[in-house]
Amino acid sequence: QVQLVESGGGLVQAGGSLRLSCAASGRTGAMGWFRQAPRKERDFVAAISWGGSSTYYADSVKGRFTISRDNAKNTVYLQMNSLKPEDTAVYYCAAKRTRYGYTWPPPLYDIWGQGTQVTVSS
Repeated sequence: QVQLVESGGGLVQAGGSLRLSCAASGRTGAMGWFRQAPRKERDFVAAISWGGSSTYYADSVKGRFTISRDNAKNTVYLQMNSLKPEDTAVYYCAAKRTRYGYTWPPPLYDIWGQGTQVTVSS
């Protein structure tokens, strides 16, 4: 069973930047980032295809966040710029086990990380 471990969260001032990393213990298919703010549901943030050629973003982060991956390292990244207080949440990494057999962007994911806290102060 592939495991996902997120890192890179922390406290940053509004307008600042953070880069999250998600290291997988093995190969995965498409991967994504989600976030959950206190007392809110988990929301989709961004997704990337297994080869990295396709990406997809939530409207709330378009133009500010960039998802990328390095398959040689089994790692996906989320570069977050121009951060806002409303970006404060626990950020989760997710992955599909396989490269094929699902629509794009994937509606569901098979594997989830434990999350990393991102706090943006005003």
